[in-house]
Amino acid sequence: MQTLTSLTATQLSAAIREHSVSSLEVVDAHLAQIASRNPALNAIVTLDEEGVRKRAQEADAALARGELWGPLHGVPVTLKDCHSTAGMRTTAGYPPLSEYIPDIDGTVAARLKGAGAIIMGKTNVAELLMDLQSNNPIFGRTNNPYDPSKTAGGSSGGACAALAANMTPLDIGSDFAGSIRIPAHFCGVYGLKPTEHRVSMRGHIPDLPGSVRTNRILWSIGPLARSLDDLALAFQIITGPDGHDPDVPPLAWSGVPIPRLQDLRIAWTPTFPGVPVSGPIRSALDRLASELDRLGAQVEEQLPNLSFEEQAKVRVQLSKAIGAVSIPPSEDPMPTLADYFAALQRRDAFIHEWERFFTEWDVLLCPVAMTTAFPHCETGAPLQVDGEQVNYWRIIGHCAPFNLTGHPAVVIPVGHDPDGLPIGVQLVGRRWGEEHLLAVATAITQVINQ
Repeated sequence: MQTLTSLTATQLSAAIREHSVSSLEVVDAHLAQIASRNPALNAIVTLDEEGVRKRAQEADAALARGELWGPLHGVPVTLKDCHSTAGMRTTAGYPPLSEYIPDIDGTVAARLKGAGAIIMGKTNVAELLMDLQSNNPIFGRTNNPYDPSKTAGGSSGGACAALAANMTPLDIGSDFAGSIRIPAHFCGVYGLKPTEHRVSMRGHIPDLPGSVRTNRILWSIGPLARSLDDLALAFQIITGPDGHDPDVPPLAWSGVPIPRLQDLRIAWTPTFPGVPVSGPIRSALDRLASELDRLGAQVEEQLPNLSFEEQAKVRVQLSKAIGAVSIPPSEDPMPTLADYFAALQRRDAFIHEWERFFTEWDVLLCPVAMTTAFPHCETGAPLQVDGEQVNYWRIIGHCAPFNLTGHPAVVIPVGHDPDGLPIGVQLVGRRWGEEHLLAVATAITQVINQ
């Protein structure tokens, strides 16, 4: 049985426009769900109940006058606690920002509001977004809705836990090494890491207020939701130049029809060289690839001819260069300027190789992470993959290559492991090709859900 809190943002928007439900009713249902589920999960860390109800009443009054604010008119949403929001606390889980209230909205918040959305509050993150678990000194840790003893992932763990628990229909995450994709996989929701620079970084922390901007590469901002339709809708709203971030190109959204499976060329791999993956995840990928092949898609186990180890080294070099001049600075030794530019040139070569690969294949189907949601633990503690201890940071091994090259990737849920924990798969496509990637993801999701 569907309830208001189980509907997607697209469905809620249609229901409000058609006057079958009021914005205030939708808001009240979500606030009740938050009151019920959030104490056990700690996913939503800032909540403006009074302001949200007031805005919902204004949305209903505007609609009664024939005014439509936009495609999300009167729909309540949340935001990862790294997107600046005027008048609402924005901390990035960093104690010096525990009481920081921005004067202006960042681009993501401004565009959601411009589309008629009502921002209810903020979702929990890792401190300054730099961990695989959403845990910080201000708010503590977020628990996985499927098993509270497990992590919801990081750094967008609060967003994904809130979505999975029907406390919000939509959130916007950010991704430096899997921070959208890994929590989506752990919590059984959909997530899109767009092409680097497709969405403005204005107002995004961990570049601290008033500091020099350092996060110009490797980062992407993208939507998290319970449907691909919502990912597409939210992406259309937040993408494109804003007059503040000069790196964002003037690309307008252009819808792409859902392709026939028989017309798709799908490369797939059970893992990447040197990166372990659990048996249930490998089996889920194999079953999906086999089913797509049976239904007529061209499916082959293929990867580009490049060194994944070298890609990882280049990404580490670039990350260290960023970390050395960020606030607070990293303790790692900073590469020389010559090293930095050499790493950028190697990055260019990897981008070229992946782009050549995507002239032959529509998408790459691959894991999101080497395991499903793991138990809460200390940062850096070894993780278990089929009974074997594996370095904590290797869990980014399936995501980080596409932060290095900036390629878009979408996560779609495909099932559960024997413990009932969600399994997601990652679809990667050519740069600037989000529309095609989401269309292919829709075709594949129809197979999963049939």
